[in-house]
Amino acid sequence: MWGLVPLFWPLLKPAGAVEILAHRMVWSLAFVGVALLALRRWAWIGELIRQPRRLALIGFAAAVITVNWGVYIWSVNSGHVVEASLGYFINPLVTIAMGVLLLKERLRPVQWAAVAIGAGAVVVLTVGYGRPPWISLTLAFSFATYGLVKKKVNLGGLESLAAETAMQFLPALGYLVWLGASGNATFGSEGFGHGALLAATGVVTAVPLVCFGAAAIRVPLSTLGLLQYLAPVFQFGLGVVYFHEAMPAERWAGFALVWLALTLLTWDALRTAHRGRVALAAAEAAAGEVAAGSPAATREPAA
Repeated sequence: MWGLVPLFWPLLKPAGAVEILAHRMVWSLAFVGVALLALRRWAWIGELIRQPRRLALIGFAAAVITVNWGVYIWSVNSGHVVEASLGYFINPLVTIAMGVLLLKERLRPVQWAAVAIGAGAVVVLTVGYGRPPWISLTLAFSFATYGLVKKKVNLGGLESLAAETAMQFLPALGYLVWLGASGNATFGSEGFGHGALLAATGVVTAVPLVCFGAAAIRVPLSTLGLLQYLAPVFQFGLGVVYFHEAMPAERWAGFALVWLALTLLTWDALRTAHRGRVALAAAEAAAGEVAAGSPAATREPAA
């Protein structure tokens, strides 16, 4: 669903990116509110209100994801689908770099190599575009920052989206009211179908997120990480095949470097996970042997 979203945003024209963004915020809150009402999951709200630090973090997350959503909608409707897909390709590399710089995490040599190759790809693409790929970098850094803040907040997917959109709701609604009062709103003036599509932005936002949250507790993390590459792959394919965006040689070279970096990251993650499973199995086997050889294990049961 995330990979096919570039097909949806052009349907909302002639609405501009900011109007679409405001509707996305308003209708997302309506959708998650109904979902939480149906699931009767309200207890977390009182607990959250009593924690100002978490509220501040959610406010920051809401601001960051607003930038991410707005730039993404604008880029798709302005003919930059390929560059937008690049942002989500390099997002894992930015996340790793943030882990080093902000969380003082230590990288393995292969991870360092991947980050270095990713940085080289940005240089190649800067030369190719004649400017830094600011759309890609904005999307990558905003989403990586959003993920970092969400890790600190530690709320479920549905609850987190509800809290974030609740903070976005009043500014978004105020903008839509102002837009309508000035006669520039497309909601209501472009027919019922257009209005329904704008309202559907809440479903388009929330349903993939709910599915992701459901998958996260059922699918191994390594598999989930690999599956997340599918969205930018679909977006890139749509940009080249469906939207017919130009891909000169230097852009192919930049993307090839990014894909090489992601291949190294994936290989290193799978190898590390395999070693971890082997080590755990060996430890469990050793613990079993020790337990079997202990006096308590070999003693005859009492009559």
